Amino acid sequence: MLCGCSMTEEHKPLPKTLTVGTLYSPTSFFILRGDTLGYDYDRICDFARAKGIKLEFKVAPNMSTLIHMLEHDSVQVLAYEIPMTAEYKAHALHCGAVNETYQVLVQPSSDSLLTDVTQLVGKEVWVERGSKYESRLKNLNDETGGGIHIRYVEGDTVMPEDLIERVSNKELPLTVVDSDIAMLNHTYYDSIDISLQVSFAQRSSWAVSPRNSWLADSINAWAQSRNARAYSKNALRRYFEISRSALPRDTVDLHPITPPGCISPYDSLFRVYSQVINWDWRLLAAVSYTESAFDRTVVSWAGARGIMQLMPSTAKAYGLELDQITDPELNVRAAVACIRDLQDLFKPLIADTTERVKFILASYNAGAGHVIDAIELARKYEKEPEVWDGNVEETILWKQNPQFYNDSVCRFGYFRGKQTVAYVAQVEQQYSYYKNKFTNDKENTTHKNQTKK
Repeated sequence: MLCGCSMTEEHKPLPKTLTVGTLYSPTSFFILRGDTLGYDYDRICDFARAKGIKLEFKVAPNMSTLIHMLEHDSVQVLAYEIPMTAEYKAHALHCGAVNETYQVLVQPSSDSLLTDVTQLVGKEVWVERGSKYESRLKNLNDETGGGIHIRYVEGDTVMPEDLIERVSNKELPLTVVDSDIAMLNHTYYDSIDISLQVSFAQRSSWAVSPRNSWLADSINAWAQSRNARAYSKNALRRYFEISRSALPRDTVDLHPITPPGCISPYDSLFRVYSQVINWDWRLLAAVSYTESAFDRTVVSWAGARGIMQLMPSTAKAYGLELDQITDPELNVRAAVACIRDLQDLFKPLIADTTERVKFILASYNAGAGHVIDAIELARKYEKEPEVWDGNVEETILWKQNPQFYNDSVCRFGYFRGKQTVAYVAQVEQQYSYYKNKFTNDKENTTHKNQTKK
């Protein structure tokens, strides 16, 4: 990492509270299960801890508004990757670690990878019409003497992530995206290769007002420190390298073996605590399996822990300290308390009890805020706001697109809804399997009573 400004001594003390401007995005700032996450968010929080100050965040709907906020002193620092171009240098003083991004070719992993841009001649590359990727391919086509077949994916809400997924599924042969988007999506799709660079690097960094060079100096000093570099390296790995595609696997040597005829080693916990929320215990077991495969040692990339995969902030809200989260009973008890609160939240919103369970499952996975945003989008765009299948499950997918997550009805910004849609379906499928294979306590009691009669 480089630094965008020269190092000098700090001339002014930092304020007790620093106002930070940012944008919702899959890399910089987003909310998951009620926790705020993001590569830039984590690093600015590390800066605040190192300096002993507090942060206040203001989220802008777009880059021009973000720059306007900086110019008018409604924010003091932009913890977002601001391109280091003449356009932005006229309004902002870049500072901190400099990131370099470039456009890359996304192709299926194979033994015959394209390793040079000249090999694109004769190949089809799919992009959105009018995008910067189309412009780069046209220039590249001229540079190579022609022969690159540029193809267009039509649609109102085509996103680079959609094209990456289609390449991963071998529905499209090739596409081009920015390297940071490619790296992030590579954590979901390990069947793609993103190693071929097809453009020059674009440099970017955080920024402050040119009037606040003293603040830039402070950020630069922090960014060059050993601790900050180590923290940034770990944050980079967390968001851009750790795989999010693999499901957790059982580690039999690390937790009790499942007794014969049982779903898991924790069936007794599911039976007891499911009564608190009036759920079939097998549904609670299905949630746990989908979350962790009953492995209490699993820690997700986002930091969720235990057999019900509680985020640390959620666990703390329900009375658990970090060292207690992996205790199976405490984990289940806190998760059930969370589900009970979700039941209370959605009872006045979703009349049908069967539908309500789907919304609760989605909220357990995504956080209730994103699901409520999706409900409001469904209501605004004339879909059924109380029906999950084909309605709210569709609008939660829209929250990956700036057009929708910056919509006035959305309060919780960017969200990658594909995982939540898949999660609800997986829990339902697992629950159906358990219902067919394992007897419910109530069913068993009814059968015994009928036998006695």
